This record gives sequence, structure tokens and C-alpha cells, in this order.
Amino acid sequence: MSNTNLTDSLKDVTKAQLVAEFKAVIADAEALIKATAGQGGDKVDQVRSKAEASLASAKDKLDDMHEDLIEKGREAVKATDDYVQENPWKAVGIAAGIGLVIGLLVSRR
Repeated sequence: MSNTNLTDSLKDVTKAQLVAEFKAVIADAEALIKATAGQGGDKVDQVRSKAEASLASAKDKLDDMHEDLIEKGREAVKATDDYVQENPWKAVGIAAGIGLVIGLLVSRR
């Protein structure tokens, strides 16, 4: 796996965290809109309508980002599988090296 693929994978993890946090913000905003549903007045109704429209737009963008992350994850899995198929002994060596490092770290404790 090249350095560029690793950087892209890290960006995907950051995007996944952003998506999770954004979902929490949307849920909180929806709860706030529902809690203020009983409040009256033209100004409040206008703000509530605008917030609902913004939330709907944000949900659509979030769904698009989520789908993009899933697709990139599939591509990363495919690239890894292709690499292992093309270089099985390198993959075994890398796995053995990682296992050795983890074993050394665990044995220190």
C-alpha cells in the first residue's frame, strides 16, 4: 500500500468521525426544533422553517458523504486484496513483522 493510500485512509477515518459528530448535531437540532414546536409567533415559525430546511439539506449531504466513505472503504479492501494476491510472500512477511512487534510490546507488560 503506498503512502498516498495510507493518507487517503486516514482522511477517510477523519471523515467517518466527522460524519458521526455531524449526525449527533443533527439529532440535537431536531430535538430542539421539536421542543420549540409549541412556541408561537411568525418570527419563531420562520426560524423553525429555515432550520428544518437546513437540516434536510445537511442530512442529504451527510448521506452522500456516508455513501462515499463506504465506497472508498470497499476500494481500499479491494486494493489490499489485490496487493496480497500479487505479493503473497511480502504480505506474509509484513504480517509476521507486525505480529513480532505486537508480541514484543505485549511481553513488556
